[in-house]
Amino acid sequence: MKNITLSLGALVAISSLGFAGGDIAPVEPEVMAPVMMQSNDGGVYVGLGISLISARDSSFDLDFTSSEIGQDRLGNATFILGYNLNQYIALEGRYTTSFTKEDLVELDGWSLFVKPQYPVSEDFSVYALLGYGGVNIDGVNNISVDVDDNSFQWGLGVSYAIGENYTIFLDYTSLASEMDGIYYNGGLQVDADALTIGMTYKF
Repeated sequence: MKNITLSLGALVAISSLGFAGGDIAPVEPEVMAPVMMQSNDGGVYVGLGISLISARDSSFDLDFTSSEIGQDRLGNATFILGYNLNQYIALEGRYTTSFTKEDLVELDGWSLFVKPQYPVSEDFSVYALLGYGGVNIDGVNNISVDVDDNSFQWGLGVSYAIGENYTIFLDYTSLASEMDGIYYNGGLQVDADALTIGMTYKF
């Protein structure tokens, strides 16, 4: 009889534990959603530069400081629209137009570039410009100059980031090499080069 009483007591205790366990809420594992890191290496950018242009007979050596007969220096405004595919390559379009001249010629031009770029440090980069474009050179004040042609264009440059959105740059571009045209009343081949300093803004 004593053994039966102990057995019933143990059974009641076990049953009580079972019913009490029904009030415990199940613990569900917490699932963490992956956090997507946003990169600021890509995207659209616009820019404005001031260009010193040398337009000359191809037989002349490049000299941005000289204004001798056969070589003309111009001041141009250069407008830039680009897209960074990533930190190593971009696509860039440029348009340049003269706002100062030495009373001889004026130059307008357009360019479409692939822009390989290499970040030397967090802020400083070097880049190349490889593409195609057109140059139009017209004489002013009754000067007989007429050059209008398209060709391969290339350039080299450096840039320095200021904060997250602004970048200053300096580059050299070959806009025309041995383009056929009328230059000072004769059929000549013409070279045009630009030295540009400016700033871009990345959206």
